[in-house]
Amino acid sequence: MTQTYSKTRVLVEGALMIALSTVLSFIPIMELPHGGSITLLSMLPLVVMSFRHGAKWGLFTAFVHSLLQLFMGLKNLAYCQTVGAQVGCVLLDYLLAFTALGLACVLAKPIKNKLAGAALGTLGVCLLRYLCSTLSGYVVWKDYDYAFEWMTQFGWGAVIANMGENALCWLYSAVYNATYMLPEAVLTTIGAVILYKTLPRLFAAQAH
Repeated sequence: MTQTYSKTRVLVEGALMIALSTVLSFIPIMELPHGGSITLLSMLPLVVMSFRHGAKWGLFTAFVHSLLQLFMGLKNLAYCQTVGAQVGCVLLDYLLAFTALGLACVLAKPIKNKLAGAALGTLGVCLLRYLCSTLSGYVVWKDYDYAFEWMTQFGWGAVIANMGENALCWLYSAVYNATYMLPEAVLTTIGAVILYKTLPRLFAAQAH
């Protein structure tokens, strides 16, 4: 039987999910030298919140989490050379990127198989966050010389020799962010599948 949740109980559960996500974000599996890390399933609690309480509560919880992540990452704004870059960093690296995790239930809704829905909904929001980070990498961190040096270190010199500055920055951002966000997306999706198969009721929509 689906349990009816009061607003207070949902808020408490959301706070617990935010706390769990925050703690897990401090447990990196791998850290990149210029920002970004693979964490121990730090996005999964927010995804679960979306499945349990719907898009409204999922987005709200994920948004609050994004504000907390922004507060902890304020030092990153020092790398932004313009006000526009700072606004882009705030929106794309934090507010939009993390809030998108609350849409997991929406992406899963058209899928009849619940396990497949949990997996694809989780993967979908992780990829949305990757898209936000890629846009941020182009808008905020655009630096042709640095991008060229970083790409050539990985043997891409011949490929990018004739590329224009804009194309190179897009490629640099997509590749750099993929090195940590795509592995984390896969790990989070696997974590969601294992959790669903172990505790399927955890993903069940709750009545309010």
